[in-house]
Formats: sequence, structure tokens, C-alpha cells
Amino acid sequence: MVARAHQTLIWERTRTFQRLRSTLREYFPGALTAYAGLELTSTDALELLIKAPTPGEAAKLTKQQITAVPARHRRHHRDQKTRAIQAALREPRLGVAAPVAAAYGAAAVAHAKLLITLNEQIAALEEQVSAHFRAHPDAEIYLSMPGIGEITGARVLAEFGDDPTRYTSAKARKNYAGTSPITRASGRTHSVQARFARNDRLADALQRQAFSAINTSPGARRYYDKQRARDSGYNPALRQLGNRLVGILHGCLKTRTHYDEATAWSHHATPTTAA
Repeated sequence: MVARAHQTLIWERTRTFQRLRSTLREYFPGALTAYAGLELTSTDALELLIKAPTPGEAAKLTKQQITAVPARHRRHHRDQKTRAIQAALREPRLGVAAPVAAAYGAAAVAHAKLLITLNEQIAALEEQVSAHFRAHPDAEIYLSMPGIGEITGARVLAEFGDDPTRYTSAKARKNYAGTSPITRASGRTHSVQARFARNDRLADALQRQAFSAINTSPGARRYYDKQRARDSGYNPALRQLGNRLVGILHGCLKTRTHYDEATAWSHHATPTTAA
């Protein structure tokens, strides 16, 4: 429940941010450039936007006013960031009438305050997710997998469930995850297609795991590169890697063993040339 609630709030933050970005593009595109170094979803960037929500007000912000916000949030390289923000906010741009800018500014402030609240609640729920996950007997097995941290592990565990008899085989787990392809054959026609009827929350978590795994596991990286060499696109290659990782996870859970890099990719290792 907490894993899903946490993920829902993150999705809601993304939607709210997209609304804010769309609003700023209409009357204050300079803010998108000025706060890019802080990331506009960060609380300090949002506080600066609330402090000066219109181009005219933002151009009047002093160095001390700008520096105070990232300093309160313990940002590194504050002086450098402050100079960049101030220069971007004071850069001449086409503007809108003052009453229109004020109206847009009120909407931007509402979105910014909502994002700050979402940031706070996401952080609070993240602690709950981590605490529940660490207490689970399968947590160490999940954490041994490449590309899985506490939050991703909690989501994958939550969506798969922990009933050891639920999936009779690795294929059954892959089918539920939606990572395994669907093969259709009719006469001389043969096609392999991705599964679109699936658990979107689980699919999202497995996609994140696969993306992280290619940077932490040499075996996962080789497998991913092999799929790309077959002219698979970025997402299909990640999906195939995720499918392989689901199979490995199933084996680890079934045997109650931790992930081992050499064992996991032994069938996909590059053959050595005989001397």
C-alpha cells in the first residue's frame, strides 16, 4: 500500500510539474532557463519562483535574496549558481502585459506550493516504504539484484507479492510482469509483439531496474548491447533485459540465494578463443 501511494504521489508531482512548466512557457520562459541548474521540481527553485513569480519581480531579485534560498537548502557552488540565475532572470525577453503576468504568476505560485507539499509528503512516504521493505524477509534477495535499491525493490516486491507458490515458473512470473513477448503465428505469418496488457506499476519499476542495471552489472550491459546490436530499439532492449532480470530474480527467490554476477550471465558470457 505504501509503495503504491509513494509511486502515485511521484506521478502526481510529474503531472503538476508539467502544468507549471506549461504555465511558465506562456508568460515566463526565462524561469525555465534560470532554474534549470537547480531543477524546477526542487524546493529551493520553487521557493524562488514563489518569491518572484513574474518576470518583472524576478529581474529585481538581488544576489543576497537569491543566495539565501539555496544556502538554506545546503546547495553546493551557491555563488556560481546565484550568478547564473540572476543573469538569466535579467536577460531581456519578450513579455506579456503586467496584469496578464500577474494572473499567470498567481497560477504558477499555486502549482509551486502544491509541488513543495508533494515533495514533503513523498519524502515522508519514502521513509515508510524503506522501513516496511527492510523488515521483509525477501528484502536482502531483492537488494542483491543489480539496479534495485530500497524503493525500486519495494515496488517490485509489492507488485509481484511474496507468495512463494504464486508463480509456478520463471515464465509465469515474466508473463505477469509483461516483459515476455507474445508470439503469434498464422499460416506463413509469424510475429513477436510486446505485451501491453500488463501491470503498469510493475512495468515501470522493472524498466527503472533495467536502466540502472546496465550501469552496475557487466553482464546486464553485455546483454543490453547484444539486443541493440540486433537492431532492437532503446525501449525494446531495456524490456528484454528486464525480462531476463525477472527470470534471474525468480531463480534467486526459488532457491533463497543472493544474486551472483557470474552465475546469472553464464549462458550469455562471451566465449573465449582457444589458444
